[in-house]
Formats: sequence, C-alpha cells, structure tokens
Amino acid sequence: MTRLSWPEYFMSIVRLVSERSTCLRRKVGAIAVRNQRILATGYNGVPSTLRHCEEVGCLREKLQIPSGQRHEICRGIHAEQNVIIQAATTNLNLAGADLYSTTYPCVLCCKMLINCGFKHIFYAESYPDELSAQMFEEAGVVVEKLSF
Repeated sequence: MTRLSWPEYFMSIVRLVSERSTCLRRKVGAIAVRNQRILATGYNGVPSTLRHCEEVGCLREKLQIPSGQRHEICRGIHAEQNVIIQAATTNLNLAGADLYSTTYPCVLCCKMLINCGFKHIFYAESYPDELSAQMFEEAGVVVEKLSF
C-alpha cells in the first residue's frame, strides 16, 4: 500500500467537500491549506437560510447561459468565496495559504484569492477563463493542475 502524497490527500478531501454542493450545474469544492493543515472549506451553493437551487431551479440553466458567463444572475456563492467567508467569520488570515479546488477559479474568485494572499492554487478540472490565468501570473500566484 502506498501512502497518498499531500496533494493527493487534499484533492481527495476537496472532492468530498464538493458533494455538499447544491448547484444543479457543477459541484465544486475548495479548501485552504497552510503547512499541511486545513484552514477552511467551501463548496458552491446559495447563501445560508435561502432555498437551494434544487428547490427553486437555476436561472442560468433556464436562460441557457454558457459556463463562465453571467455569474451575477446566479443565486450561488462559489466554493472559493465560501472558503474566504468561512475564514473571515473565524478571524483566520489566509495569507500565504494554498488553495485546492475541484475546478480552476473564475476571474471573480481569482481577484479575491489574490487579495487574500494565496500563493499556490491546485485544481483538478479546467474552466474557461483566460483573464484569471493572466491575473494569477501577474500576481505571482502559482497555479497547477493535478491529475490523479
């Protein structure tokens, strides 16, 4: 039996976290990690106390909006945003942390991750957002696709 590497271990946890998602289109999970310790977790879904998309439907789906477009009409919060919110509600500084995510961050999340001081982003699935790639590079954030 071979022991999981740290990236494999954290990506396995991220996949499990994504199973809490209530999004009808894509289940995304994310975790913030520093020194091999999980700081915060997040998955995509509507703000707490609101009805889930499973109950009210998905406006982006009804309007046939392609992935990566018109985020402003989605009821949900992205997994990366929920990581940041969870950290903020517990007064946790994310500067210097790594982010593991099932999906490459969109430009909205990219800007937040840069401002929080994340240094390394690991992801499993691609996402159509060239601007976020440019911004991560300019900010010196290392982005790495993991495939296992």
